[in-house]
Amino acid sequence: MPTEVWKSYEDNLLTHSAAHYLMTIHELLKTQGYARVTDIAKRLNITRGSCSISLKPLKKRGLVVEDANKFLLLSDEGRRLAEIVERNDELLEIFLRDILGVDPEQAEVDACKIEHLLSIETSIKLCNFIECIRSDGPSAVAFLKSLRAHQNHCQRDASSCPHCQPACPFEEAASKAPKPRKSR
Repeated sequence: MPTEVWKSYEDNLLTHSAAHYLMTIHELLKTQGYARVTDIAKRLNITRGSCSISLKPLKKRGLVVEDANKFLLLSDEGRRLAEIVERNDELLEIFLRDILGVDPEQAEVDACKIEHLLSIETSIKLCNFIECIRSDGPSAVAFLKSLRAHQNHCQRDASSCPHCQPACPFEEAASKAPKPRKSR
């Protein structure tokens, strides 16, 4: 039932925020060997109080474990989820930047926005696609050449573009762009 698909968004294992908490703990454990609420708060640029509140549901789900000395660890499942999200982020950045040609900074932002939403199936298929495109086989080279040739064909006119009807994103972006200031 297509009209119900949007509700599956709520079925995700992790929220955007939860994913970043798990990845931050994972990174801190790898780089400094321990993670405390203070370290996480500093890394995420939030207060310790906000960090503590946000960690409670992750502890309740058993993804984050706190020892007697207030050091935080990831359970096996917490570590697994952090690694999946990190891998999804990497795959998405590669896809957006290296294959679609998105500006590297924008690719990083967009990958971050959706890294925790990919299904395992989509993640695997994306990885396979990237491997295929990077294989330098004749069909991969031809595909990338064709893709690059189509990158700048937009006429920025929704009325004549079959992809943009009824609205062109370029027209929308241009209407919101700051107007150049006239010099006096």
